[in-house]
Formats: sequence, structure tokens, C-alpha cells
Amino acid sequence: MNTRILHAGLATLTCALLLSACGGGGGESSSATVVAAPVQSAATTGPDMFLLFPNAIRLDDGTLEMNTPAYAQAYYEAIDPNNDKDTLAKWKAANGFGTTAGTLGEVSATFGDVRDLGYGRRMSARQNPDGTIAMFVENYQVNAGEGYTYTRLNLDAAVAAVQGGGANGTRSDNRWHIGTNAIEFSPGPNGGAPFVKFYTFSPTTGQRELVADLDGRGNKAMPGICINCHGGRGDPLTPAGADGKPLFPLAQNSVSQHRGDVQGRMQMFNLDVLDFAATPGFTRAELEPVLKSMNRMVLCSYPLSAPSALPEDACRPAASVAASNEWQGTAAQMLKAAYGGDGLPNANFSDTYVPTGWLTAGQSTLYRNVVRPACITCHSVRGTGNQSEVDFMSYAKFQGYSDRIKAHVIERGNMPLAKIVYEDFWASNAPNELAVWLESLGLGYAVRDSQGLALRPGRPIADPGPDRTVRRGPVTLSAANSLYASTYNWTISSNPGNAASLTNASSATPTFNATADGTYLVQLVASNGATSSAPVTLKLVVNNGLTPAPSAIRFADVKTVLQSAGCTTCHTTTAVAPRPPLFFTDIDRNGDSTVDATDDAWFYKEVRGRVNFADVVASPLLRKPSNHHHNGGLQPGFDNSLEPGSPGRANYDLILNWILNGAPR
Repeated sequence: MNTRILHAGLATLTCALLLSACGGGGGESSSATVVAAPVQSAATTGPDMFLLFPNAIRLDDGTLEMNTPAYAQAYYEAIDPNNDKDTLAKWKAANGFGTTAGTLGEVSATFGDVRDLGYGRRMSARQNPDGTIAMFVENYQVNAGEGYTYTRLNLDAAVAAVQGGGANGTRSDNRWHIGTNAIEFSPGPNGGAPFVKFYTFSPTTGQRELVADLDGRGNKAMPGICINCHGGRGDPLTPAGADGKPLFPLAQNSVSQHRGDVQGRMQMFNLDVLDFAATPGFTRAELEPVLKSMNRMVLCSYPLSAPSALPEDACRPAASVAASNEWQGTAAQMLKAAYGGDGLPNANFSDTYVPTGWLTAGQSTLYRNVVRPACITCHSVRGTGNQSEVDFMSYAKFQGYSDRIKAHVIERGNMPLAKIVYEDFWASNAPNELAVWLESLGLGYAVRDSQGLALRPGRPIADPGPDRTVRRGPVTLSAANSLYASTYNWTISSNPGNAASLTNASSATPTFNATADGTYLVQLVASNGATSSAPVTLKLVVNNGLTPAPSAIRFADVKTVLQSAGCTTCHTTTAVAPRPPLFFTDIDRNGDSTVDATDDAWFYKEVRGRVNFADVVASPLLRKPSNHHHNGGLQPGFDNSLEPGSPGRANYDLILNWILNGAPR
């Protein structure tokens, strides 16, 4: 080990284990002045995809709000308004480290993170008598660079730092220390139900940081780099208040009812994908009981869906389903199974678990070869009490997301989220097994090449936008959401009466102009200069009586739909529980006891946060009411299986055209 790592040049990945995405430092202190400029405005496809939220919220200028210092600043101000934990030393003191051992003791373990980040890691954890749980991890990395993968040198660096260290936590050799991250399960500043919080600290000063440069391509903001894989929400900030600062969002269905509760979760330690040293004191055999204690702590943070007399469940909070629609702690099944099931009878960890919903469907092979190594770690901590399909804990749930699996894995290439997992996935036979399965569903997916192998992300994919209804006259089309393409070719493939024309047909934004009502088909082929995409057809239903005109749709029109289409049966303060994450009624959102224009601005920001401008049809604002993973089912006017312009999809068409026009206020 003869090369010192430069803190600003880290090459790390994203999250999939506990604290995993929060890898190193290199960012701004949380006490620094927040600048308005974005941290990173890269697309969610390509080399930066591993550190960005898959459904990131875009601001008017195209930047990603979750990836700005302002977002991180608002987060820390919500969870630590008095800066009581703005340094690692203060955070450790506040969580009792170094004091009398808590309920499950204070323990530490050093290991290599082979599977996800590639770090050497020193993890310390404690559970306090009041039930709060805190863990922090020191990360060590010897090699940096875009092609970086795990090396034993990182584990050696972590072991060397710990050996000979002081009783107060000082390290004898900190040359390879690249940052410290922390996670805690505790009440918010105002008390109430505990929730998970994330922090990252500088390796040199110990100061809490807003952003971290994890891959040498620029800083990315907290807490997004953690909640990618910890089950958290990525909701938009409120508009700025009188002090010029926005507030962190409040999830209306959170148990804590506290800003800063992103509904993230702790992740279990999977010992089968960790590396251990042969040095006495650092072997797997010696660390099995330590890591079992840590996994017991993780289990204590998982809500309990039903009363239990099992001793390991005594510390778990009861899930608040009726009031808050809380996640049901489904990952607890995997954690317990790794130690032999209820009672945790086995001393050693072994991950051979296949959920019942996969076994009964006869799909255990697909689970073992594809889902377990590439998906389940992150997905198992997602979902809510009555809408848990995204946790992938059964084959039926996984199958229900087949369209998004195709989009994210085979086309966009932004899943798996962790770089090493992504590379291991594509170096294995798992993509081919996944592609065979996708095509077997009979949904028209073509995801294999002429040799029967899975198509890889990086090939041009044309996206002319979703089918829609428009008025006569000039309409600007867009290929902006096409993937891995630089040139475009548009043609009209069905032109009744030759009443339509295209201008600038070789640009990303041609103009379609129809002089008569009718249904027209426009075809797009995208290219990267060497390879062309398959053609994709866009259906345009021209209706000159369409009201309101697509270009005239504003938020007031969208509000009318949301407040009359049946959405407020659930999305309201007076609805029968369980609550959804946001309300569609006119309420006092900023807490000044008045419902006024300010509340409407907050409402607009919340609704716009449910729009995915990079993949419009994936917007929750469209998918949920059209009965895609929506507990309320299909809402009136949202049946997108119908032709554009059909009365049964009028509300869908209106909101779609609003989004395509930039979702103006």
C-alpha cells in the first residue's frame, strides 16, 4: 500500500448494504453556504446512473432536485435543526458510544464489502436502553478509478487501521480512510415514533457533509445516495419560505409525522457476500456472533405486522397499518431465515432463503439466480402496508413489474443500482435467464439478440413519447427521452388523406402539423452513428374540438381532475385510514392556519414531484390512477388501455398533455 488515496477522487458505487451508498466524503460541510447551482445534472442513464434515484425529480432547468446541496441542507435541518450532530464526535456522543453498553451491547466488526461497494469497512453499532439504535462505518479504499472492483488491499487497510488503535477509537494507520457514514433509528428532534436517519462525515475533519464525491465524477447529495437502497422516498422540497429556505417534505403516511422521515430502513448484514481476514480477531468465525448482534439490532428496527411472543421480536415496534399504512417489515423473514428461522437458533449466518411466494409459483430458480443476487437486497425494504408489490417477496409481485424491469435493466441500464452488482450481473448468465423469462410472458417483449442473448443497455432505443391526443396545427414532438442516441429520423407511417406533414424530421424536435382530424402514426428511428434502434411508433389522435387545448392546460385543470376523479376518497385528511403519502385536497400545508396561494404553491410542488420527465409513462401521477400498483384501483377517466381521446381515458390524456407541456403552474 504505497499510494495515498486523494479524497476528491474516489471511485465508488451505490447502496445495497447497510450504509452502503454513503461511501466517502469529499463534499461540502453542512454548515457551508448552500449554492443554488446543481451538484450534478447528469442523466439517469450512463456512467452516473449508480448514484442517482431512478425516478429523480427534475427542476425547471432540468437538474435533479434530490442531487443538490439545498436538498441535503433541508434534510439535515429537519433531522438535526440545532446541529447537535454536525460532527462525527458529537453524533457518537449523542448516541452513547463509549458509554455503558446498551440492550444488545456495543460491538464492532471489520470486513471487506465484496458485493456492493468494494470497501474495507470497520462497522460499530450499539442499541441503547431506550431502544434507539446507531451504527457508523469507517470506509477504507486503496485503489480508485472507474474500473475499480473489490481488492483484499481494502480489507487489509481497514485491519491495519484498527490494529494498534487507541481505546478512544483512534486509528494507527488512517491513510486509506475515505469517509465515515452513520445511520440511526431514533425519534426526531420533537420526539415521537423513531425513524431511520442518514449522515456522512469527512475523513479528515469529522464534519458532517452535504454531498460526497463517490465516483470521481462530481459530488452527489445526501440522503439520496443512501435511500436508493434503503427503501426511502425521494419527494420534492417545499417552495422557499420567507427566509428563502425550502423545507424537507413531509410524507403524510409516515408514523413519525416528522419532516426528514424518508421512510428508509436498515439493511441486514449478509455475511455470505462479505470478505474476512485470516488475522486473529478478524476471522469470520470470530465475527459471526458480533454480526449476529448487529443483525438483531437491525431486526429491532423492523415494524412487527402482528403480535409476537418470540424473544427476538420483543424489541420491534408494532406496525401502524390502520393509521399510517406502514411498511410491514417483510425483510425480517429473510433475516430470521438466515439464522434458522423463528428464535434465530443458528449461530452462523447462511443465506439460502427462498420466499414462500416464489416456491409455490415454481420459480425458485429465477429467484436464486436473478432476484437474490441482483434485486432483493434493495427491494425487500420497499413498499407500504397495503401496497407491497415492489418488495418482490413473491413471484406475482415481481411479474407485476415486468414492464419496469425491462425498462430499467434491459433498456435504461440503471438497475441493479450498485456498480459491482451491476457488473457481476452482466458478467453472469442472469441477464439471459431474465430475458428468457420476460419473453415467456407473452407481452411482446423483444429483449434478446439473434443469438438468444440478452440485449445490453447502451444500444440506441427510440422514444417518440407516449400516444396522445392533440389539436390540429403545429405540434412539437420530442425524441429527448430516447436512450444512447445522437441522431434521429422521423417519418409519417399512416397519413389519412395526406393531411399531415413533418418538418425538421431529422432533428430531436420535429414539428408535426395536421390539417384534419384523424388518427396518424409517426415512426422514430434513433441512432448513435453506428447502430440504429428498432423503429417505434407514436399514435397521434387529432381532435380539433379537444378542450382544453394541450398547450393551455395548467395546474388548476390537474387539480380539478385529482379532486373529482375519485382520488380524494383516499388522498385527503378525512379519508378512512390507511393514509397515502400525500393529499390532493386544499389544506393548510405550510402550517400557518390559513389555506391560501402559498398552500397551492406547495400543492403544485408535491404533485409535480410525482412526474418522471425522463420516462413520462412511468410517472406515479399517471401509473397509480391507471391501476398500476395502486391500492385505489382504476380511477374514472384513467383507463390508458383505451385509445387516446376515448372518454374513458380523458383524465389520463389531460394530465399526460400537461406533463408533455412541462407541467406548468
